[in-house]
Parts: sequence; C-alpha cells; structure tokens
Amino acid sequence: MEKPIRNIAIIGAGPAGLMAAERLASAGHRVTVYERMASPARKFLLAGRGGLNLTHSEPLDAFLGRYREAVDWLEPALRAFPPQALRDWADELGAETFIGSSGRVFPLMMKASPLLRAWLGRLDGLGVRLASGRLWTGWDADGALMFRLANGEAETIRPDATLLALGGASWPRLGSDGGWVPLLTARDVAVSPLRPANGGFTVAWSPQMKERFVGQPLKRIVIRCAGEQAAGEAMIDADGIEGGAIYALSGTIREAIRRDGAATIDIDLRPDLSALELVTRLAKRRKGETLSNHLRKAAGLAPVAIALLRDAAGATLPAEPDALAALIKAAPLRLGAPMPIARAISTAGGIISDECDGGFMLKRLPGIFAAGEMLDWEAPTGGYLLQASFATGVAAASGIEAWLAGRA
Repeated sequence: MEKPIRNIAIIGAGPAGLMAAERLASAGHRVTVYERMASPARKFLLAGRGGLNLTHSEPLDAFLGRYREAVDWLEPALRAFPPQALRDWADELGAETFIGSSGRVFPLMMKASPLLRAWLGRLDGLGVRLASGRLWTGWDADGALMFRLANGEAETIRPDATLLALGGASWPRLGSDGGWVPLLTARDVAVSPLRPANGGFTVAWSPQMKERFVGQPLKRIVIRCAGEQAAGEAMIDADGIEGGAIYALSGTIREAIRRDGAATIDIDLRPDLSALELVTRLAKRRKGETLSNHLRKAAGLAPVAIALLRDAAGATLPAEPDALAALIKAAPLRLGAPMPIARAISTAGGIISDECDGGFMLKRLPGIFAAGEMLDWEAPTGGYLLQASFATGVAAASGIEAWLAGRA
C-alpha cells in the first residue's frame, strides 16, 4: 500500500528545522516551514561571518563528552548523524569542508551564505514551502496552531505533525527570543530556565584597564576553574571578560556564581613555561629596568597581560621572582554575573529530557516534536552547537516519520 502523504509544520527556519524539513520532504511529505523573521537562518548566517565552524574532527567518544550532563540524551542522535555525516551533507551541497589546525571543520569558502543558498535551493526542489513573517502564538481552543502575520492578521493551521525548532534566547534580534517558553509551560511542559551559555562575565576592572585595554586579547592562555581548565584566548570587555577560553568553562563558572554569588578563575599567562623557568628568567632583572619592561622582555608578557597582573595583585606587583612567577602562572580574577543572554553565543536550559520520548516528541503533546537549541543542553563553541542542532533535527524527523507510520 502506498504511504500516505502528510502535512507537516516546522516552526523555526534554523539548522534544526531546515534539516528536519529536508529529511521529511525527501520522504515525500508536504512540509511548510514557518519563520517569524523575513528570511531564514539568520543566526546561522551570523555564525558564518567569521568562518562557519560546522563541526569538529575529534574522535566521536571525545566529541560526545563535550555535551556533559546531556550526553546520554543526545548520544543516539549524534551517533545516528555524526560529524562525518554532516561533512558529507555539506559536500553534497557543494560546500566542501576541510579540517583546520585546531581540529575544527569549516567549508572551504569559510562562509554560511553560499551553503545556505544551495540548501534553500535543494529544499525548494523538494517542494518545501517557506512561510516567513509568521510568529507562532500557541494553540487555539481546538488545538490548531496559531500565527500572527507581519501585517497583524491571524492564521491557524492543523497539520498532521508539528516540529518546534525555535532556538534559545541568545541574539534575539535574529529571531530567537525564548517567547515559546510560556506557550509550553502553559501546557505543563517542564522547561529549565534559559540562561546565557558561551558568553562573558562581568569583572570590576580598574580604571586603567578600562581606559587602555578594552578590546585587547589575552593570547595563548589557560584558564582554570573548579578543577577544570581551557586553553585559548580571552578578550577584555568594558564590562568584563569573554572569548573562547571563557566560553569553554562558562557552564562551570555560571554554576559557581549561582552557588556562591561569584567565581574566581586562575589565568596562566604563560602556560608554555613552567614556574621554575619563569623564576629563572625573572631573576635576571637589569639594574634600573622598570618592572613592566622586565615582564615584557623576560616573561614575554604583552601590556594587557601586565595590566591584568596588576588588577589581580591589587595594583602593586611583587618584586620577588618566585611570587611574580606564581602570579603569572595563576593570576586570580573574580567574576561577577554572566553577561546578558542577548550577548551570549548560545543558550543553556530549555525543554528538559524527561518531557521528550526517544523520537523527541513531547510526551504531554502527542504529535508535537522539538529539536535544536530549545532543548535543555549546552556545549562549547568549536562545532558542537551546530552539530547537535543538525543531529536533533534529523532525529526529530525520524521520530515524526515513526509516529505518523504508527497512526497510518
């Protein structure tokens, strides 16, 4: 018997929603993607401005560990659609990928726009309809989906299945503002509060740091917090500190702040040198040489790193080589609150795992599925965010197929 063609609504035109649309349309279903913005995948395009980091090339077991507490929930989806599958998919769209020196995976053109154009062309060829300028406002009394159009008019639809792929709450000007949370909690779906992930933290900088070093990077450092560490760079912001090394520990730092009201990180400004090597270098200070010049020459510290040491030490730096080396290897920095979620790269929190079945259907709302960043997981930058968004989109599409088949 021929498989019936079903009408499927996907709300949210980001990576998770568009990937699910591709899979379902390829299976012969009529798919419409509803998007509140005038054009699709705006955050995806923003992510590609500095080089689109699609995924990471590290071994899969290590890759899975990046999802921490959510790994058991996400592992089936990530194994079913692993990094190599994402690379193969991009290659098929003409966006051949390569592995960078850090192990991160990028398209050769280093941009999102060519890939997105090819992808939208494929979706159009599959018959996927994109309905933009439509804000989802929940369900009416009869269970139909409700939308508010850009012109203020209302629209209701009753699809055979629905996928919610509405993102988190970071970069709300691009379309994801967490407005879906009250719509689901009103239906008794448990949602962990949305919080900033891969974002910066406030610091009470000295006036000198604010006046002279805002926008300058701390390069090739290691940051430690609560027994964890991350290597990379950090950037001095007028309100605090951000950057890759901070983002990698953002969950740990955020939890410490939630628990204790603040967190202290230790910054190793010369991880390539041992404390003993630093002591040896610092002991050779020439008569009359300023301490700043000595630190620049003997320890190889940039002016911004020296300023950070002064903030960490309370302005007056120790003169003894042992104490100075110890400070360089572990400069303490007290962090306050996370920076606003609107400035974060991604979002923690979302629909908790117990609310979903193995196919990412909401147990309390049969026929309603969820995927992407609106689920309660977080991961560092480096390709892990996009990979999980794509993979859960694929998994939710499979869940929709299985659910519809069971109702045939």
